[in-house]
Parts: sequence; structure tokens; C-alpha cells
Amino acid sequence: MEYRQFNSKIVLRLDKGEEIIKSIKDLCKAEGISLASVSGIGAVNKANIGLFEQATKVYHPRELTGSMEITSLQGNVSEMGGEVYLHLHVTLTDSTYQAYGGHLNMAWVGATVEIILDVIDGKIDRVKNEEVGLNIIKF
Repeated sequence: MEYRQFNSKIVLRLDKGEEIIKSIKDLCKAEGISLASVSGIGAVNKANIGLFEQATKVYHPRELTGSMEITSLQGNVSEMGGEVYLHLHVTLTDSTYQAYGGHLNMAWVGATVEIILDVIDGKIDRVKNEEVGLNIIKF
């Protein structure tokens, strides 16, 4: 992982074999980032995405392997219980150009991934909302 900061933005490059979620969390801890928006593109070779079923309040994970392009990585950084909390969604395309999307649980870089964090001066916490079944933003 290499990165450079430009005012409130951090440009991050991840290299083959690095895991995206862990890398972003490590960067946020090292730089004291508790609130940011995240966007990215790149290539991965293994990913775990999830779909939240609203009726049952259960995430259904799906593991994907093979050469895939990240056509969109969007989300945010906040905190929950004093720890860095990432909420990321991803759209991945495979060699047939079929797209898969959902909540990003894990993904391993297959070539390179480029991410931009737009750091926001502030702090937002999350709390578990039992009615919805998700960790929601708490103002």
C-alpha cells in the first residue's frame, strides 16, 4: 500500500495480494481518520460480497473468484464503538462482462486498486438499529 495526501483527499494504491477492507482500515487508524467518503476502481481476483435481506435481517454472502474489474467502489468511513467502521458497496464485472454487486465484505487485489478517500473533518458514530437490523449512522 502506498498513499499520498492532498489537502483533504488521500490517493491510495493497493498492490497485488492486499486485502481492500484491511488496507483502508489500517490507513484510517494510522492517519487518525474517523470520517470520509470512499471511491475506487481496480482489479481483484477474489471477493466476498453480501446482500442484506430486509425481511429476515440477514446478510447473504457470496464469494467470487477469477479476474474481475471493480467498476464502482463507493462508501464511507465512520466509527462504531471507537473503532474504524467501513460501509462499502461494490460492483464487479467478470470475464463475460456480467456484473455482481453488493456490500463489500472482503476483496483481494489481483493487479492494482486505486482508491480516493475524501476526509471530512468530524466524527460520526454508528449504532445497531434492531428494528432495521443494521448499524446505522447516529448523529
